[in-house]
Amino acid sequence: MQEQHAFPFLREILLFLVLSGILIPILQRLRINQVVGFLAVGTLVGPFGLALLADNVPWLAFLALPRDQGTAALAEIGVLFLMFMIGLELSAARLWALRRWVFGAGTVQVLASALLLGGGLLLASGLDTRSALIVGLVLSLSSTAVVMQLLAQQRATGSPLGQAAFAILMLQDLAVVPILLLIGALGGKSGGDDVALLAVLTLGKAALAIGLIYLVGGRVVHTLFRSFADHRQPDVFMALILLCTFGIAGLAASAGLSMALGALLTGVVLAETEFKHEVELVIEPFKGLLMGLFFMTVGMSIDTRQMLEAPLLLAGLVAGLVLLKALVVAAVMRVGGHPWSRALEGGLLLGQGGEFVFVAIGYAMSMQVLEPALGARVMLVVGLSLFLTPMLARLGRAIGQRHERARDQLQELGDGALASARGRIIIAGFGRVGQQLAKLLGEQNIPFIAFECDAKLVSRLHAEGKPVYFGNAARPELLHHVHADEAPAIVLTMDHPASAMRAVRGIRRDFPHVRLFVRSRDEKDARALRLAGASVVVPETLEASLQLSAFVLEAMGLDERTVDGIVNHERELVNAKLLAPGHAP
Repeated sequence: MQEQHAFPFLREILLFLVLSGILIPILQRLRINQVVGFLAVGTLVGPFGLALLADNVPWLAFLALPRDQGTAALAEIGVLFLMFMIGLELSAARLWALRRWVFGAGTVQVLASALLLGGGLLLASGLDTRSALIVGLVLSLSSTAVVMQLLAQQRATGSPLGQAAFAILMLQDLAVVPILLLIGALGGKSGGDDVALLAVLTLGKAALAIGLIYLVGGRVVHTLFRSFADHRQPDVFMALILLCTFGIAGLAASAGLSMALGALLTGVVLAETEFKHEVELVIEPFKGLLMGLFFMTVGMSIDTRQMLEAPLLLAGLVAGLVLLKALVVAAVMRVGGHPWSRALEGGLLLGQGGEFVFVAIGYAMSMQVLEPALGARVMLVVGLSLFLTPMLARLGRAIGQRHERARDQLQELGDGALASARGRIIIAGFGRVGQQLAKLLGEQNIPFIAFECDAKLVSRLHAEGKPVYFGNAARPELLHHVHADEAPAIVLTMDHPASAMRAVRGIRRDFPHVRLFVRSRDEKDARALRLAGASVVVPETLEASLQLSAFVLEAMGLDERTVDGIVNHERELVNAKLLAPGHAP
């Protein structure tokens, strides 16, 4: 009797994990864009790669992933978490900080690109208006995953060009919602219906459903995280993230929307809470794996046979897509104040199609809005444009660097967006000491961000508008998320000696040049913390005794200046002893 595996899709899962475990380290070592690498591997092992040769070479079947139910399930999970991670970046604060570029430049880029691409297809290929509209809109979007990874590799995410590119990508991510709704509306019409009226009615119903999910779901999600965050267990956080993602995706599907849209809404909801940074940390180990899962399944949809059948046509379509979008983006960035050299760099960086195209085109084909042959051709063009993106980015960077003008010619993004996003003092622990420090910093208009592990306290302070988030800032990976390497100082106010010691060692290892101010209980702990790398340590017992001594000396008739000199001298003596060899407080 043939053995039956009770665990479904076991071979597909094992093959994907083997490829990921081998591929990710190799790509990182060779400094190859991971998205492009996963696309290539997906194309190789997919139904149009090794699977075509499996009939003649049977052992290749073990390395191939045919288009079946198993790979479809993997692709669906990849789509959901890709949309969730995109939504997590769409916080209201970031949108407002870059509002001029997001809602101005981003909107112009999407509409202009969609009009030119859709209109060109309508005139050149004779597509119907509905198909041209959908294809034009989805092709107007660029790849957030590829572009942000390239900017991170170039260490250009904080540059004016990087911020402008990020703002345009944020608007494109926002455009996902109306595009999905429009596809659903167009797919639901019958032959004699008024398309415009039906689209408006469907969009209105969908907007109402999204509003209810966002408002009600936001309250439920916030309450869940606030109730269980005190457990401070990563597995609890991971369970809540999975519950919210699949739960809201299921609600969206039951309301007639796509599950991908529901996952996007989950990310948006969590981005507005004080748990955003902790959620990012929990999913960070899975982020590359989940994105790899999505892009590998995208690569599996690339039909290499079409490349051989019409190579010149495909080359022309890819070149047309990249050139047209690059010119639109460059024009938008030039109007926004960037010199032509940097504007062209931004155009080449954003000239590719985006990962959302594969989600939207698949949805459009399932709704019978697009013909399968047209959808496959569009996905192939976008896939090829993603392969070209690293090369185009290097070309654009060379143009930008060669013709770069004086530094002051680049206009800063409005309203101090860069200044407010970076360079903040980081406070770890927001009890009495942290709150007093924050009060003084706020009175002097010095920006800060604070992290605290007491979920109830964080929820109350966050609701009051204070920049306080749930999380343990002693974790270096969290500090990387808030750009601690650019912080003027990190202040540890926690009163637990062991926690403070672990934090100092971790921070000093990852951020050796950041000034680190630490609170300690006594001189013994202070000496250990100084030896571990703290810049300044303030023992509570020392400061309390010095303050008490100062009051006593003033009561004995000494003037305030003399008392201050005595107290400061004693403080300096103690601080000097803290690092003296062999000193035992």
